[in-house]
Amino acid sequence: MSKVFSFKYLVFDFIRVTAIPGLLWFRPKKYYLHEEDHHRIKGGALLISNHITLFDPMYLMLSIRSRRHHCICMDELFGDKKFKRWLFTKCFLCLPINRSQATFGQIKDIINNLKEGNLVSMFPEGKINDDKEGIQDFKSGMVMMASRGNAPIIPVYIKRRKHFYSRLEVAIGSPVDMSTFKSGASLTREETLKACHYLEEREKELEEFMLKGEKK
Repeated sequence: MSKVFSFKYLVFDFIRVTAIPGLLWFRPKKYYLHEEDHHRIKGGALLISNHITLFDPMYLMLSIRSRRHHCICMDELFGDKKFKRWLFTKCFLCLPINRSQATFGQIKDIINNLKEGNLVSMFPEGKINDDKEGIQDFKSGMVMMASRGNAPIIPVYIKRRKHFYSRLEVAIGSPVDMSTFKSGASLTREETLKACHYLEEREKELEEFMLKGEKK
C-alpha cells in the first residue's frame, strides 16, 4: 500500500489537499446499504461506478478522500502530446486503456496497481450514460483484472445532480470477492460473466436505494 507521503505522489497529494473549495461546493454525502461497510477502504480494491458525466472521477475522489485514486481512462483522452500524457498519468494518476483492444501492458499496469495495494477506480459501462435510462451493461474486463490483482470490487453509485449547486451524493456497496466465483485456479468465461452480472445487480441495487431515498 502507498505511503502516507511519497515524492511519487507529490503533485497529486497537493491537488487533493487544496481541494477544499470543491468540498465546500459539492458537500459530498455518502450512503451505505449496510452498516458494516461504513469504514475506510483499505488495501488494494477496484472501485466501479456508473458513468454520468466527465466529472465522475473527481466526484469519486471528493467522496472517498482518504485514498489516492488511480482512475482507468480511455487512452484517446491523452492524445499524442507527451506533456498531456505526463500530466494525466503522473499528476492525476490516470491509467490509460484502449476501449476496443486493451494492450497487455495496460492491463498489467492496472493489475500491478491492485497487487501493490492501490485503489483503482473505473466505469464499467465503458462510456458516459447520458440517456438517463438506468445502468447499462457492464464490460467484463473488470472481473478479470480484480481477480488477477487479488482485490475485491466495490460498487459505487453516483446520483445525478439536479442543479449545478446540488449536493453530491453517492452510495457505496459491499466489497465483492472475486474468489467466491472461482471453481478452479482461475475464472472461466462462464464464471466471469456470472460475476459481471452479479455486480450489475449490486449497482442497480444501489441505484434503487438512492431513488427510494429521493421519493421520501
